[in-house]
Amino acid sequence: MPMDRRSPLRLHVPEPTGRPGQLTDFSYLHLSPAGAVRRPQLDTPVQKTGDLCYALVRVLDDDGQAKGPWNPKLSPEVLKQGLRGMVRTRVFDARMLVAQRQKKISFYMQSLGEEAIGTAHSMALGPGDMNFPTYRQQSLLLARDDAPMVEMICQLLSNERDPLKGRQLPVMYSYKKLGFFSISGNLATQFIQAVGWAMASAIKGDTRIASGWIGDGSTAEADFHTALTFAHVYRAPVILNVVNNQWAISSFQAIAGGEGSTFAARGVGCGIASLRVDGNDFLAVYGASCWAAERARRNLGPTLIEWLTYRAGAHSTSDDPTKYRPADDWERFPLGDPIERLKRHLIAIGAWSEEQHAAMQKEVEAEVVAAQKEAERFGSLADGHLFSNSTMFDDVFEDVPDHLRRQRRQLGV
Repeated sequence: MPMDRRSPLRLHVPEPTGRPGQLTDFSYLHLSPAGAVRRPQLDTPVQKTGDLCYALVRVLDDDGQAKGPWNPKLSPEVLKQGLRGMVRTRVFDARMLVAQRQKKISFYMQSLGEEAIGTAHSMALGPGDMNFPTYRQQSLLLARDDAPMVEMICQLLSNERDPLKGRQLPVMYSYKKLGFFSISGNLATQFIQAVGWAMASAIKGDTRIASGWIGDGSTAEADFHTALTFAHVYRAPVILNVVNNQWAISSFQAIAGGEGSTFAARGVGCGIASLRVDGNDFLAVYGASCWAAERARRNLGPTLIEWLTYRAGAHSTSDDPTKYRPADDWERFPLGDPIERLKRHLIAIGAWSEEQHAAMQKEVEAEVVAAQKEAERFGSLADGHLFSNSTMFDDVFEDVPDHLRRQRRQLGV
Protein backbone atom coordinates (compact mmCIF):
# COMPACT_ATOMS: atom_id res chain seq x y z
CA MET A 1 0.00 0.00 0.00
CA PRO A 2 1.50 3.43 -0.93
CA MET A 3 2.54 5.67 1.94
CA ASP A 4 0.43 8.79 2.54
CA ARG A 5 2.88 11.69 2.21
CA ARG A 6 0.39 14.53 2.73
CA SER A 7 1.33 17.21 5.25
CA PRO A 8 -0.89 17.56 8.31
CA LEU A 9 -3.42 20.38 8.09
CA ARG A 10 -2.80 23.53 10.07
CA LEU A 11 -5.21 26.31 10.90
CA HIS A 12 -3.88 29.75 10.02
CA VAL A 13 -4.49 32.26 12.80
CA PRO A 14 -3.41 35.83 11.88
CA GLU A 15 -1.10 37.54 14.32
CA PRO A 16 -1.80 41.17 15.26
CA THR A 17 0.88 43.42 13.75
CA GLY A 18 0.78 46.03 16.48
CA ARG A 19 1.38 45.23 20.14
CA PRO A 20 2.61 47.32 23.08
CA GLY A 21 6.30 47.94 22.57
CA GLN A 22 6.23 46.58 18.99
CA LEU A 23 5.93 49.05 16.12
CA THR A 24 3.34 48.31 13.46
CA ASP A 25 4.79 47.43 10.06
CA PHE A 26 2.78 49.47 7.55
CA SER A 27 4.48 47.95 4.48
CA TYR A 28 1.31 45.93 3.75
CA LEU A 29 -0.47 49.15 2.68
CA HIS A 30 1.23 49.15 -0.77
CA LEU A 31 0.81 52.89 -1.33
CA SER A 32 0.59 54.30 -4.85
CA PRO A 33 2.19 57.68 -5.66
CA ALA A 34 -0.15 60.66 -5.72
CA GLY A 35 -1.83 61.02 -9.11
CA ALA A 36 -0.60 57.66 -10.42
CA VAL A 37 -3.89 55.73 -10.49
CA ARG A 38 -6.08 55.94 -13.58
CA ARG A 39 -9.67 57.21 -13.49
CA PRO A 40 -11.88 55.04 -15.73
CA GLN A 41 -14.96 56.21 -17.57
CA LEU A 42 -18.18 55.88 -15.59
CA ASP A 43 -19.53 53.17 -17.89
CA THR A 44 -16.35 51.06 -17.88
CA PRO A 45 -17.28 47.36 -17.44
CA VAL A 46 -16.60 45.98 -13.97
CA GLN A 47 -14.27 43.36 -15.46
CA LYS A 48 -11.90 46.15 -16.53
CA THR A 49 -11.64 47.81 -13.12
CA GLY A 50 -9.99 45.00 -11.16
CA ASP A 51 -6.63 46.80 -10.93
CA LEU A 52 -8.25 49.67 -8.99
CA CYS A 53 -8.96 47.52 -5.94
CA TYR A 54 -5.23 46.90 -5.44
CA ALA A 55 -3.92 50.36 -6.26
CA LEU A 56 -4.60 53.40 -4.03
CA VAL A 57 -6.33 56.49 -5.38
CA ARG A 58 -4.43 59.55 -4.14
CA VAL A 59 -4.43 63.21 -5.19
CA LEU A 60 -2.35 65.16 -2.64
CA ASP A 61 1.39 64.60 -2.51
CA ASP A 62 3.67 65.26 0.47
CA ASP A 63 4.11 68.91 -0.55
CA GLY A 64 0.38 69.61 -0.70
CA GLN A 65 0.20 69.62 -4.50
CA ALA A 66 -2.82 68.07 -6.24
CA LYS A 67 -2.02 65.59 -8.99
CA GLY A 68 -3.66 63.18 -11.37
CA PRO A 69 -7.04 62.41 -12.96
CA TRP A 70 -8.91 62.02 -9.65
CA ASN A 71 -8.33 65.68 -8.72
CA PRO A 72 -11.85 67.20 -8.50
CA LYS A 73 -10.36 70.70 -9.00
CA LEU A 74 -12.45 72.31 -6.28
CA SER A 75 -12.51 76.04 -5.70
CA PRO A 76 -10.70 77.44 -2.63
CA GLU A 77 -14.09 78.27 -1.11
CA VAL A 78 -15.23 74.64 -1.27
CA LEU A 79 -11.87 73.46 0.08
CA LYS A 80 -12.19 75.85 3.02
CA GLN A 81 -15.69 74.54 3.67
CA GLY A 82 -14.28 71.02 3.79
CA LEU A 83 -11.46 72.07 6.10
CA ARG A 84 -13.94 73.72 8.45
CA GLY A 85 -16.12 70.59 8.49
CA MET A 86 -13.15 68.44 9.47
CA VAL A 87 -12.00 70.87 12.17
CA ARG A 88 -15.56 71.11 13.52
CA THR A 89 -15.73 67.32 13.78
CA ARG A 90 -12.41 67.09 15.60
CA VAL A 91 -13.26 69.88 18.04
CA PHE A 92 -16.71 68.40 18.66
CA ASP A 93 -15.14 65.02 19.40
CA ALA A 94 -12.62 66.51 21.79
CA ARG A 95 -15.28 68.42 23.74
CA MET A 96 -17.60 65.43 23.98
CA LEU A 97 -14.76 63.19 25.14
CA VAL A 98 -14.11 65.60 28.01
CA ALA A 99 -17.83 65.70 28.80
CA GLN A 100 -17.84 61.90 29.05
CA ARG A 101 -14.91 62.00 31.46
CA GLN A 102 -16.90 64.53 33.51
CA LYS A 103 -19.73 61.95 33.67
CA LYS A 104 -22.13 64.14 31.74
CA ILE A 105 -22.27 61.48 28.98
CA SER A 106 -22.30 57.74 29.49
CA PHE A 107 -20.40 56.78 26.34
CA TYR A 108 -18.69 58.36 23.33
CA MET A 109 -16.90 57.35 20.13
CA GLN A 110 -14.44 59.63 18.33
CA SER A 111 -13.61 59.74 14.63
CA LEU A 112 -10.13 61.16 15.23
CA GLY A 113 -8.06 60.73 12.07
CA GLU A 114 -11.04 59.82 9.89
CA GLU A 115 -12.63 63.26 9.45
CA ALA A 116 -11.92 63.61 5.71
CA ILE A 117 -14.02 60.58 4.75
CA GLY A 118 -17.39 61.68 6.11
CA THR A 119 -16.81 65.37 5.39
CA ALA A 120 -15.89 65.02 1.72
CA HIS A 121 -18.46 62.27 1.10
CA SER A 122 -21.23 64.38 2.60
CA MET A 123 -20.29 67.29 0.33
CA ALA A 124 -20.29 65.01 -2.74
CA LEU A 125 -23.82 63.66 -2.20
CA GLY A 126 -27.00 65.44 -3.24
CA PRO A 127 -30.21 66.49 -1.44
CA GLY A 128 -32.39 63.51 -0.61
CA ASP A 129 -29.60 60.93 -0.77
CA MET A 130 -29.52 58.67 2.29
CA ASN A 131 -26.54 57.56 4.36
CA PHE A 132 -26.72 54.37 6.41
CA PRO A 133 -23.82 55.09 8.78
CA THR A 134 -21.98 53.39 11.59
CA TYR A 135 -21.29 55.06 14.94
CA ARG A 136 -18.14 56.81 13.64
CA GLN A 137 -19.57 58.94 10.81
CA GLN A 138 -20.57 62.06 12.76
CA SER A 139 -18.64 64.09 10.18
CA LEU A 140 -21.45 63.36 7.68
CA LEU A 141 -23.57 65.67 9.83
CA LEU A 142 -20.97 68.08 11.17
CA ALA A 143 -19.70 68.87 7.66
CA ARG A 144 -23.00 70.60 6.93
CA ASP A 145 -23.61 74.30 7.52
CA ASP A 146 -26.94 73.35 9.10
CA ALA A 147 -25.39 70.75 11.43
CA PRO A 148 -27.86 70.17 14.32
CA MET A 149 -25.09 70.45 16.90
CA VAL A 150 -27.28 71.32 19.91
CA GLU A 151 -29.65 68.40 19.21
CA MET A 152 -26.70 66.05 18.73
CA ILE A 153 -25.28 67.04 22.11
CA CYS A 154 -28.69 66.66 23.75
CA GLN A 155 -28.79 63.11 22.38
CA LEU A 156 -25.34 62.47 23.85
CA LEU A 157 -26.37 63.94 27.21
CA SER A 158 -29.58 61.86 27.24
CA ASN A 159 -31.41 64.90 28.52
CA GLU A 160 -35.02 66.03 28.21
CA ARG A 161 -34.39 67.50 24.75
CA ASP A 162 -32.90 64.31 23.34
CA PRO A 163 -34.68 64.04 19.95
CA LEU A 164 -34.62 60.24 20.29
CA LYS A 165 -36.13 60.36 23.79
CA GLY A 166 -33.36 58.33 25.40
CA ARG A 167 -34.08 55.29 23.25
CA GLN A 168 -30.69 55.09 21.58
CA LEU A 169 -27.15 54.87 22.89
CA PRO A 170 -25.17 58.11 22.70
CA VAL A 171 -23.60 58.75 19.23
CA MET A 172 -26.42 56.82 17.53
CA TYR A 173 -28.10 59.80 15.89
CA SER A 174 -31.00 59.79 13.44
CA TYR A 175 -31.82 62.62 11.02
CA LYS A 176 -34.05 61.67 8.11
CA LYS A 177 -34.22 65.20 6.76
CA LEU A 178 -30.42 65.33 6.60
CA GLY A 179 -30.04 61.95 4.91
CA PHE A 180 -28.71 60.22 8.04
CA PHE A 181 -30.48 56.94 8.73
CA SER A 182 -30.87 55.63 12.29
CA ILE A 183 -27.64 53.99 13.47
CA SER A 184 -27.72 50.37 14.56
CA GLY A 185 -25.42 48.94 17.22
CA ASN A 186 -25.63 45.58 15.45
CA LEU A 187 -22.74 45.36 13.02
CA ALA A 188 -23.28 45.28 9.24
CA THR A 189 -27.10 45.55 9.26
CA GLN A 190 -26.91 48.99 7.66
CA PHE A 191 -25.28 47.55 4.52
CA ILE A 192 -28.33 45.47 3.68
CA GLN A 193 -30.62 48.37 4.60
CA ALA A 194 -28.73 50.70 2.25
CA VAL A 195 -29.06 48.29 -0.65
CA GLY A 196 -32.77 47.79 0.04
CA TRP A 197 -33.38 51.55 0.24
CA ALA A 198 -31.51 52.04 -3.04
CA MET A 199 -33.54 49.29 -4.71
CA ALA A 200 -36.76 50.95 -3.53
CA SER A 201 -35.59 54.29 -4.93
CA ALA A 202 -34.95 52.67 -8.31
CA ILE A 203 -38.31 50.86 -8.29
CA LYS A 204 -40.07 54.17 -7.67
CA GLY A 205 -38.15 55.83 -10.50
CA ASP A 206 -36.53 58.26 -8.09
CA THR A 207 -33.15 59.96 -8.53
CA ARG A 208 -31.91 59.53 -4.96
CA ILE A 209 -29.10 57.13 -4.11
CA ALA A 210 -28.00 55.39 -0.91
CA SER A 211 -24.61 55.20 0.77
CA GLY A 212 -23.95 52.36 3.21
CA TRP A 213 -21.13 52.33 5.76
CA ILE A 214 -19.23 49.54 7.47
CA GLY A 215 -15.89 49.01 9.22
CA ASP A 216 -13.16 46.61 8.16
CA GLY A 217 -13.97 44.16 10.96
CA SER A 218 -17.65 44.01 9.99
CA THR A 219 -16.76 42.63 6.56
CA ALA A 220 -16.57 39.29 8.40
CA GLU A 221 -20.33 39.47 8.99
CA ALA A 222 -22.64 37.52 6.67
CA ASP A 223 -24.73 40.69 6.15
CA PHE A 224 -21.80 42.25 4.28
CA HIS A 225 -21.75 39.49 1.67
CA THR A 226 -25.54 39.39 1.37
CA ALA A 227 -25.60 43.13 0.69
CA LEU A 228 -22.98 42.76 -2.06
CA THR A 229 -24.94 39.96 -3.71
CA PHE A 230 -28.20 41.92 -3.79
CA ALA A 231 -26.44 45.12 -4.91
CA HIS A 232 -24.83 43.28 -7.82
CA VAL A 233 -27.87 41.27 -8.93
CA TYR A 234 -30.27 44.23 -8.86
CA ARG A 235 -27.70 46.89 -9.91
CA ALA A 236 -28.77 48.95 -6.93
CA PRO A 237 -27.89 52.67 -7.01
CA VAL A 238 -25.76 52.47 -3.88
CA ILE A 239 -22.25 53.28 -2.67
CA LEU A 240 -20.86 50.63 -0.32
CA ASN A 241 -18.21 52.17 1.94
CA VAL A 242 -15.71 50.05 3.87
CA VAL A 243 -13.77 52.24 6.31
CA ASN A 244 -10.52 50.37 6.83
CA ASN A 245 -9.13 52.18 9.88
CA GLN A 246 -6.81 49.23 10.66
CA TRP A 247 -8.50 48.27 13.93
CA ALA A 248 -11.78 46.56 14.83
CA ILE A 249 -11.96 47.29 18.56
CA SER A 250 -8.78 45.52 19.71
CA SER A 251 -8.34 43.28 16.66
CA PHE A 252 -6.02 44.33 13.85
CA GLN A 253 -7.53 44.37 10.35
CA ALA A 254 -5.55 41.25 9.42
CA ILE A 255 -7.97 39.23 11.56
CA ALA A 256 -10.68 40.04 8.99
CA GLY A 257 -8.34 39.10 6.14
CA GLY A 258 -7.12 42.60 5.30
CA GLU A 259 -3.52 41.55 4.65
CA GLY A 260 -4.28 38.50 2.49
CA SER A 261 -6.01 40.78 -0.04
CA THR A 262 -7.76 44.14 -0.01
CA PHE A 263 -11.32 44.68 1.15
CA ALA A 264 -12.01 46.38 -2.18
CA ALA A 265 -11.19 43.10 -3.96
CA ARG A 266 -14.22 41.50 -2.32
CA GLY A 267 -16.45 43.86 -4.24
CA VAL A 268 -14.89 42.97 -7.59
CA GLY A 269 -15.36 39.30 -6.73
CA CYS A 270 -19.11 39.99 -6.49
CA GLY A 271 -19.22 41.83 -9.82
CA ILE A 272 -19.15 45.33 -8.30
CA ALA A 273 -16.84 48.12 -9.45
CA SER A 274 -14.47 48.77 -6.56
CA LEU A 275 -11.92 51.38 -5.55
CA ARG A 276 -9.25 51.58 -2.88
CA VAL A 277 -8.85 55.21 -1.83
CA ASP A 278 -6.62 57.26 0.48
CA GLY A 279 -9.19 58.18 3.12
CA ASN A 280 -6.94 60.85 4.63
CA ASP A 281 -6.80 62.78 1.34
CA PHE A 282 -9.82 65.11 1.20
CA LEU A 283 -9.51 65.61 -2.57
CA ALA A 284 -9.23 61.89 -3.27
CA VAL A 285 -12.28 61.18 -1.08
CA TYR A 286 -14.32 63.87 -2.81
CA GLY A 287 -13.27 62.75 -6.29
CA ALA A 288 -13.97 59.06 -5.66
CA SER A 289 -17.30 59.83 -3.95
CA CYS A 290 -18.45 61.92 -6.93
CA TRP A 291 -17.43 59.15 -9.36
CA ALA A 292 -19.36 56.50 -7.42
CA ALA A 293 -22.39 58.75 -6.88
CA GLU A 294 -22.60 59.61 -10.57
CA ARG A 295 -22.38 55.92 -11.54
CA ALA A 296 -25.26 55.14 -9.19
CA ARG A 297 -27.36 58.06 -10.42
CA ARG A 298 -26.90 57.00 -14.05
CA ASN A 299 -28.05 53.45 -13.28
CA LEU A 300 -24.57 52.07 -13.96
CA GLY A 301 -24.57 49.96 -10.81
CA PRO A 302 -23.14 49.99 -7.30
CA THR A 303 -19.60 50.89 -6.29
CA LEU A 304 -17.65 49.55 -3.31
CA ILE A 305 -14.99 51.87 -1.88
CA GLU A 306 -12.37 50.84 0.66
CA TRP A 307 -11.28 53.98 2.49
CA LEU A 308 -7.77 53.52 3.86
CA THR A 309 -7.36 55.49 7.10
CA TYR A 310 -6.37 55.05 10.74
CA ARG A 311 -8.40 55.14 13.95
CA ALA A 312 -6.18 57.49 15.91
CA GLY A 313 -8.19 57.35 19.13
CA ALA A 314 -9.65 54.58 21.22
CA HIS A 315 -12.45 52.45 19.81
CA SER A 316 -14.72 54.09 22.39
CA THR A 317 -14.49 55.62 25.84
CA SER A 318 -14.68 52.04 27.16
CA ASP A 319 -11.48 51.07 25.37
CA ASP A 320 -7.77 51.40 26.25
CA PRO A 321 -5.79 51.12 22.99
CA THR A 322 -2.43 51.07 24.79
CA LYS A 323 -3.24 47.46 25.67
CA TYR A 324 -2.96 46.32 22.05
CA ARG A 325 -0.96 48.84 19.99
CA PRO A 326 1.92 51.31 20.35
CA ALA A 327 0.91 54.78 21.51
CA ASP A 328 2.65 56.52 18.58
CA ASP A 329 1.14 54.40 15.78
CA TRP A 330 -0.93 57.24 14.34
CA GLU A 331 2.11 59.52 14.16
CA ARG A 332 3.86 56.87 12.09
CA PHE A 333 0.89 56.09 9.81
CA PRO A 334 2.16 56.99 6.32
CA LEU A 335 -1.03 58.70 5.11
CA GLY A 336 -0.76 61.45 7.72
CA ASP A 337 -3.34 63.73 9.34
CA PRO A 338 -6.22 64.61 6.96
CA ILE A 339 -6.65 68.10 8.39
CA GLU A 340 -2.97 68.95 8.12
CA ARG A 341 -2.84 67.67 4.55
CA LEU A 342 -5.75 69.81 3.33
CA LYS A 343 -4.40 72.82 5.22
CA ARG A 344 -0.99 72.33 3.56
CA HIS A 345 -2.69 72.20 0.15
CA LEU A 346 -4.61 75.42 0.74
CA ILE A 347 -1.43 77.16 1.87
CA ALA A 348 0.45 75.79 -1.17
CA ILE A 349 -2.09 77.33 -3.58
CA GLY A 350 -1.99 80.66 -1.71
CA ALA A 351 -5.56 80.45 -0.39
CA TRP A 352 -4.82 79.97 3.31
CA SER A 353 -2.35 80.74 6.06
CA GLU A 354 -1.41 79.52 9.53
CA GLU A 355 -2.94 82.69 10.98
CA GLN A 356 -6.25 82.10 9.19
CA HIS A 357 -6.24 78.49 10.35
CA ALA A 358 -5.67 79.49 13.98
CA ALA A 359 -8.51 82.02 13.76
CA MET A 360 -10.86 79.45 12.24
CA GLN A 361 -9.90 76.95 14.95
CA LYS A 362 -10.85 79.44 17.68
CA GLU A 363 -14.10 80.30 15.92
CA VAL A 364 -15.09 76.63 15.67
CA GLU A 365 -14.15 75.99 19.30
CA ALA A 366 -16.41 78.87 20.35
CA GLU A 367 -19.21 77.46 18.20
CA VAL A 368 -18.97 74.03 19.83
CA VAL A 369 -18.68 75.47 23.36
CA ALA A 370 -21.80 77.59 22.78
CA ALA A 371 -23.72 74.57 21.49
CA GLN A 372 -22.66 72.50 24.49
CA LYS A 373 -23.74 75.20 26.95
CA GLU A 374 -27.10 75.48 25.23
CA ALA A 375 -27.60 71.69 25.31
CA GLU A 376 -26.60 71.40 28.96
CA ARG A 377 -29.37 73.85 29.90
CA PHE A 378 -31.72 70.88 29.43
CA GLY A 379 -29.73 68.58 31.68
CA SER A 380 -27.17 65.79 31.56
CA LEU A 381 -26.40 62.52 33.29
CA ALA A 382 -24.47 64.49 35.89
CA ASP A 383 -27.48 66.50 37.12
CA GLY A 384 -30.23 63.94 36.49
CA HIS A 385 -32.45 66.03 34.20
CA LEU A 386 -33.47 63.13 32.01
CA PHE A 387 -36.56 62.17 30.07
CA SER A 388 -39.64 61.41 32.14
CA ASN A 389 -40.36 57.71 32.64
CA SER A 390 -43.74 58.34 31.06
CA THR A 391 -42.14 58.60 27.61
CA MET A 392 -41.37 54.87 27.54
CA PHE A 393 -45.07 54.30 26.89
CA ASP A 394 -45.25 56.73 23.97
CA ASP A 395 -44.94 55.93 20.25
CA VAL A 396 -45.49 52.18 20.77
CA PHE A 397 -49.23 51.61 20.27
CA GLU A 398 -51.77 53.84 18.58
CA ASP A 399 -54.26 52.82 21.26
CA VAL A 400 -52.49 52.12 24.55
CA PRO A 401 -53.63 48.71 25.90
CA ASP A 402 -54.98 48.33 29.44
CA HIS A 403 -51.93 46.57 30.88
CA LEU A 404 -49.68 49.50 29.89
CA ARG A 405 -52.17 51.98 31.32
CA ARG A 406 -51.97 50.10 34.62
CA GLN A 407 -48.18 50.07 34.57
CA ARG A 408 -48.11 53.78 33.86
CA ARG A 409 -50.38 54.47 36.81
CA GLN A 410 -48.16 52.30 39.04
CA LEU A 411 -45.20 54.51 38.09
CA GLY A 412 -47.24 57.55 38.98
CA VAL A 413 -46.67 59.18 35.62
